Amino acid sequence: MVKTIKDHLENTFEDLGEANLRKFKLKLRDRKEEPRVRQATVEKVQDALDLADLMVNTFTSTGAVPVTLEILEVIGCNQLATELRGNIGDGLPVAQPPLDVVDAKQGQGPKVDAVPQSYDPVLSDDWQRESQITRCSQQFKIKILRENGQEASIHQIYEAKDRSVRKRLALLINNRDFDEKAMTRRGAERDEENMEWLLNQLDYQVVKYKNLSGQNFARRPEHASSDSTFVVIMSHGKRDAILGVHYHKTDNPSDTFPVDDIFLHLNSKNCPALHNKPKVILIQACRGGEHGRVWASDSEPDESMEIEGDDFVHTEKDFISLMSCTPDTKSYRHVQNGTFYVQLIVDVFTKHAHEDHIEELFRKVLRRFESADMIGSYRQMACKDRASLTKLFYLFPGL
Repeated sequence: MVKTIKDHLENTFEDLGEANLRKFKLKLRDRKEEPRVRQATVEKVQDALDLADLMVNTFTSTGAVPVTLEILEVIGCNQLATELRGNIGDGLPVAQPPLDVVDAKQGQGPKVDAVPQSYDPVLSDDWQRESQITRCSQQFKIKILRENGQEASIHQIYEAKDRSVRKRLALLINNRDFDEKAMTRRGAERDEENMEWLLNQLDYQVVKYKNLSGQNFARRPEHASSDSTFVVIMSHGKRDAILGVHYHKTDNPSDTFPVDDIFLHLNSKNCPALHNKPKVILIQACRGGEHGRVWASDSEPDESMEIEGDDFVHTEKDFISLMSCTPDTKSYRHVQNGTFYVQLIVDVFTKHAHEDHIEELFRKVLRRFESADMIGSYRQMACKDRASLTKLFYLFPGL
């Protein structure tokens, strides 16, 4: 019988011995990276099987292995770490050398795949994000800046301020609970959790607002002082506006926020602090229909979806936006797990933001939608819109 990753982890923990098992648990408890394990949870671990269960349940099967290896090496159990690597074999992703190392060995420019890579869709009910974002290496950042950025004769990259002096600010708007109970966006709390995690991993301070009316949303000035800005909006919508929580088709149809106003408030005239700085707009909302509705009964979470949508026109500089769907179409939200749109963004950015600029990241998200095997006959395609970036925008996570 083929052993699972959990089996291999259990065997490794059994070989630790009582003293090293205690050390492992202490390091796991004190680990700072997300997702973190609570002290009370660690204290419940009695044996190797309990610990293997905890690792897999917290980090997923694939994510538990690198975390285990990391802690084993920290507590000095290098031989067990080596044996675990050998036993897992193909169960671990193969690490690729940094881009600049490959170039130095092969004496050539950046590697370009002859055939586009394929990316497995992450639209399953049990999708879990990675434990942490892939960090950018200092070598890669220096290489990119040298070739395209501050050290080049013609700057082709947006300024990347040092982490010690910059301030990155993101605005996250999530309208979940509406006056009209039928419009409640169940599952939106999972999107909020995942998107806030991603923005924090990218070193953005997240300013969150829940259940805002259109009027309140229009007054938000917090994003003005950031070196770059993400604005993430998740709500119901129609073709040219985001719906406020007090919206009602007949009683209060005016509680909306025009999508154009997002760009208006952030343009060079109204927000000079963001002049010549990249502004990334992510909108999860319908672009057709009066409001979202559940396609299947809530008692069937594997079939329950939410429809959302929007549209607009803009000419301001240094913007880029990614809409959850194309105009006059619908985007889907699982009532427990959140939207496919947020899942795909989080997954792609977590794995590739250390090496790709923002437009390439968006392209990879679009390709994931293209190949996604969605439930039933549902289809959705995200839409990169109103891109006016004049340079490359690298996020350099971790730096």
